[in-house]
Amino acid sequence: MVKFLIKLLCLFLLLNSCNASQYPRLFLFFGPDTKLDLKKYRDVLSIPAVSGAQVVYSWKELEPRKDKYDFSRIERDVKYLRSLHKKLFIQLQDRSFQPQVYFVPDYLRSDPEYHGGVAMQYDFPGEGKSITTGWAPRVWESAVRLRFQKLFAVLAKKFDGQIAGINLPETAVDFDRESLPEGFTEDGYFDGELENISVLRHAFHHGIIMQYVNFFPGEWDDDHHYMSRFFEYALHHDIAIGGPDVVPFRNNHMKNSYPFLNRYGAELTTVGMAIQESDYTYKNPASDNYYTFADFYTFSRDYLHASILFWNLEEPFFTSQLLPAMNADNFEQA
Repeated sequence: MVKFLIKLLCLFLLLNSCNASQYPRLFLFFGPDTKLDLKKYRDVLSIPAVSGAQVVYSWKELEPRKDKYDFSRIERDVKYLRSLHKKLFIQLQDRSFQPQVYFVPDYLRSDPEYHGGVAMQYDFPGEGKSITTGWAPRVWESAVRLRFQKLFAVLAKKFDGQIAGINLPETAVDFDRESLPEGFTEDGYFDGELENISVLRHAFHHGIIMQYVNFFPGEWDDDHHYMSRFFEYALHHDIAIGGPDVVPFRNNHMKNSYPFLNRYGAELTTVGMAIQESDYTYKNPASDNYYTFADFYTFSRDYLHASILFWNLEEPFFTSQLLPAMNADNFEQA
């Protein structure tokens, strides 16, 4: 009889564990605004369904001068979120999507050792939007990578164990194919991205270490095996995978990261998907209407196996769809 009761209890706990895991945790997304004050968002951050805030901090902000670090905003955000019993998820930003914005430190662009530090990249900001430009770090150069990796070590020494996790931004980059940056190769770029997340993983011993993976330059349908190699590496080295966009079954994504998230998501430590402003510009081809909360949520959870959703506060979507869903407990309780 006792053995039967123990088995029954184990089955009950297993079923409840499975039911709990079907609901992704929610982190509200905040961009790289150095004047951002999370206290202004107390009401929404206090909603029980919200686990915390994902905040973007640029490399330039955190290292304003070479080897001189300023983590004051992270310290303030950790302290405030802790007062609400919430957690901070850091997005460490090294690339920009606007021509006048640089997210790498100034010394990286001025010191000849780093060959300009960045290269101009092209970005597709959403359906019906004009292509724009920004700046990506020269991650194929070891001198640039080593500076970024030093930041990882200093951050870990200060915040390891205090934050929910940290992620590096998307792997996608698109250069002018007629005038590629000096020294750039597709293999060199892939190797540099893989090295960065590996070093970050070894720097932090606690929390989620995540790489946003969406595309790799020069690759389509895993024809260079970059995507498959990256996912295999993540599986064997306790690295979480995420992505900066959710557009259900969009062809470009279906020929790149989405099938791998579908295939490996349940085995990865964590999958974290970001629903960002540009995602709201796409229409569902089945209805010719813009994607809804239910479209984003169910695709992220069921196809991409997302266990965390990073959701922006873009209006009018936030007030009309996301906020009611948060208050209706569609998300796992924090």
